Amino acid sequence: MPHHPRPKALFVVGTRPDAIKTAPVVLEFRRYPEAVETVLVSTGQHREMLAQALGAFGLKADEDLEVMRHGQTLAQVTSRVLEGLDETFERHRPDVVFAQGDTTTTFVAGLASFYRRLPFAHIEAGLRTDTVWDPFPEEYNRRAVGLFAAQNFAPTVWAADNLRREGVPGASIWVTGNTGIDAVRAIAGQPGDPWFPSHTGRVVLLTTHRRENWGEPQQRIAEAVLRIVNDHPDLLLVVPMHLNPNVRATLEGVLDGHDRIRLIDPPDYADFVRLMERSHLILTDSGGVQEEAPSFGRPVLVLRETTERPEGVTAGTAKLVGTDGEAICLEAGRLLDDPTAYAEMANAVSPYGDGRAAARVRFACLRGLGVETPEEAMWA
Repeated sequence: MPHHPRPKALFVVGTRPDAIKTAPVVLEFRRYPEAVETVLVSTGQHREMLAQALGAFGLKADEDLEVMRHGQTLAQVTSRVLEGLDETFERHRPDVVFAQGDTTTTFVAGLASFYRRLPFAHIEAGLRTDTVWDPFPEEYNRRAVGLFAAQNFAPTVWAADNLRREGVPGASIWVTGNTGIDAVRAIAGQPGDPWFPSHTGRVVLLTTHRRENWGEPQQRIAEAVLRIVNDHPDLLLVVPMHLNPNVRATLEGVLDGHDRIRLIDPPDYADFVRLMERSHLILTDSGGVQEEAPSFGRPVLVLRETTERPEGVTAGTAKLVGTDGEAICLEAGRLLDDPTAYAEMANAVSPYGDGRAAARVRFACLRGLGVETPEEAMWA
């Protein structure tokens, strides 16, 4: 039974993707203040980028643990977040703790909930690759919270089936669509200035930050996109660079100084959505971008060896190319030079959601807490 006159839902975010995909759910819960109290807690794992992303939705954390330190290890992040969240849970005594996806913040929010026997609700549950080491440490994080999550909000049927195969009770699984689609649709509807209006040619967007691509793989990626730009005189390459100095050093070392390459600081989320919409082709090792770009009909080349989002590959909105330079150049060149190949990917139907995922999460979660709110039929 709830500890409070009305249930208290505590949402934990730590990174920009956490903020983007959690924001629609927080906003949906806050539409029903008479039914549920909603608290938003930031760990500060990616503090500046996190604040940017929340701000795009008019949100600000109710509490900030401020754990970020320069050069800290995963173990240090984990221990600081665990101590901060344990104290936070002691004060708030929430009836349910929410976290999204597969970040260190998500894993630790789950662990802190488990230690205090608090029900844990996992947004974007059930994503899997074939090995716990790839992506690192995200695959471990999402598998670990899957062991004890009381509510599993799977974005697709494939993700829900993964949970069932692992023995997760079916009664704790709901297929909602991905809340990231709610987010991108909400932001795309806002007014904003176009990107690079003076460039009349095509724009290619590159995002690469994933830990397993640091060093040599990222070097190969940078050298490949440089070749692609040089081979296509109409292209403008735009590279929002992650704040991590390891990432920046590699990208700047290869790409800085070219007159048709723009190395930029991470734009706020609203601007990034407009940048995706402006782009002709997107190369990324991000998970969220694989889901968001098909909303605009933009083909995605995935710069990873595995993906926990195979639905896009199956649907034809994305293609897995890895980090081999020749493979990247071959596949990008095919899409840039062959209008038929491009149209096949651009016109493929996104499998990731319809923009109502947050309402489904709200309905299922609150019903589980004994509170009735307007019903929302599950996505699949």
